[in-house]
Amino acid sequence: MSSENQAGRILDSLLFPRILQSFRMAIQPSKLIIAFWMIATTGLVGWVMDLPKTVVTTPGTNGAETELALFLTAPERVDSYIERYAGTEHHRGVFSTMWGFGIVKFHHSLRAIFAFDLFGVLNNAEECLGAVKWAIKYHLLYCLIFAAINLCVVSVGGGAICRIAALQFARGEKPGVTESLRFSIKRFTSFLGTPIVPVIIVAIAGACVVVFGLISNIPLGLGELAVGVLMLPALAAGAIIAAVVLGAIGGFNLTFPAVAYDGSDSLDAVSRSFNYVYARPWRMGFYTVIAVIYGAICYIFVRFFAFLLLWSTYRGLRFGAFVDSSRGLPDKINAIWPEPSFSRLLVYSSAAGNWSESAAAFLVYLSALVIVGLVASFIISFYFSSNTVIYAMMRNQVDDTPLEQVYTEAEKTKGQPAEIEQ
Repeated sequence: MSSENQAGRILDSLLFPRILQSFRMAIQPSKLIIAFWMIATTGLVGWVMDLPKTVVTTPGTNGAETELALFLTAPERVDSYIERYAGTEHHRGVFSTMWGFGIVKFHHSLRAIFAFDLFGVLNNAEECLGAVKWAIKYHLLYCLIFAAINLCVVSVGGGAICRIAALQFARGEKPGVTESLRFSIKRFTSFLGTPIVPVIIVAIAGACVVVFGLISNIPLGLGELAVGVLMLPALAAGAIIAAVVLGAIGGFNLTFPAVAYDGSDSLDAVSRSFNYVYARPWRMGFYTVIAVIYGAICYIFVRFFAFLLLWSTYRGLRFGAFVDSSRGLPDKINAIWPEPSFSRLLVYSSAAGNWSESAAAFLVYLSALVIVGLVASFIISFYFSSNTVIYAMMRNQVDDTPLEQVYTEAEKTKGQPAEIEQ
């Protein structure tokens, strides 16, 4: 009997299989609706901001050769490239350029994950960081405006998804879209502040180091002496920067779940997430790897479902359209909708011959775009849901907090402070 009890305790301590609940949680309609709204809003903002096309492309390449592509291969040539082709009519928007690049790198990373190619994953991540660096360097104002708007969208939508996931994982409840959005809007400043707090801390610590460097400019040898005296405070500031950067890399994914699960403010959410990473770094890394691999498998399944949906619809429409080239019957379906493939779900027809086919091709494209948007919505929903589950497990391991314990607002007594219910 004692051996059975011991085996039961060992199984109870293995929390990582609970990550497998993320798929069922991610496909919940309320989460997908919120994630779809996030994608639609971000896409609309990007489309509007891309109206003045500012990314220079090489004529004749249909946008294949851009500032970004050159920046990643030969950054020293970008300035001369922009000067040479700036006067041409071949330009693209920043959002469309980054979106297309991100999709390619996302699928390359997936292939690397399934091939257990860690260096391939890191290489794609490095190129994505390079793309961000390019955007900031050459389109700073665009990036600041887009980032501010997108941060607000993610704070509302991501916070709502995390709240639904927290209540679902902890108590089996499934709050609706309105209730979850009401929570995220009420906690908007907390969600909005979680990615900003680490940046502020790093900026303050970095400013201190810069000031110490400015002191070195004092003449008569006093500057060098002052730097020597201030070396320990400078190293302390550098240690703060290193700790915050590493904590943000490992624990940023837990900040939104911290607000959703515990009702934390921004500082408390960042503190909790960093503490869990530094307290159990290997466990956090293990949970993250499991979530990434499982998420990749789930994405392939969802994408295959979307492909099967689109392909079977396409084939059914063609079958019913009486396509027969020997009898001179036109292929109307293929004219308005090229056959989708697993690697290319969304295809816009360029073979439309008249206004009716052009209008039909546009409507078909929009319909297929909704399906692709739902696939992307699943990725967002899975990301927030899985990290909410990981947060609950890390909190249980570090603070010994029961998984069922989640923040709720006391509404029975007016003015009564919020409490934790189990």
